[in-house]
Amino acid sequence: MPCFPISSAAVLLALLLGTAAQAGDQPSFSCAKAHPGSTEALVCDDPDLVRLDNSLAATYAQATRLARTQRPKLLPAEQRGWIKGRNDCWKDVDRRSCVEQAYRHRIAALQARYRLVPGSAPVTFACDGDQRNEVLVTYFATEPATLVAERGDQTSLMFQQRMGSGTSYLGRNEHFSEHQGVVTITWGVGARPMRCVAKG
Repeated sequence: MPCFPISSAAVLLALLLGTAAQAGDQPSFSCAKAHPGSTEALVCDDPDLVRLDNSLAATYAQATRLARTQRPKLLPAEQRGWIKGRNDCWKDVDRRSCVEQAYRHRIAALQARYRLVPGSAPVTFACDGDQRNEVLVTYFATEPATLVAERGDQTSLMFQQRMGSGTSYLGRNEHFSEHQGVVTITWGVGARPMRCVAKG
């Protein structure tokens, strides 16, 4: 199955960060309005987080142009929710790491959902021996790597997880794993894993 090398994804993100750095040493929001001790203040004081913020702003602008015909009202609402989640990183023991991961995941999510980076040819998996129970999977060269899985009228974005062997992707309530040629997909809270085979 398609697997994008980490090095390729890292190069892509480096190019995005390099472009964002040209925007200056300030993030996309006003540091003058950032409250001391807030997540925004943390970003303002960290050059790497500033670059990530500018990279996200550029990626979001690309997604916004495409969203005019694809879920135009949903994207801004999602972004507001993401900002709230990023700001909640103050609760995390390692706040900086939490903020960095939030940025990287949001950039990757927008790139995958709006097809802003190369994707694989879709792969159809038939699960539990029933061809009617199919999951369509497209892999994307993001950092971290992502996949978009479609099952019926439901869609799940999943992020690649670090593991010793095999491949694992985790979404909100979905999980995709491949180990020694065996693919399992879990779809929904409390659902049992389905054993799946790629078609054709």
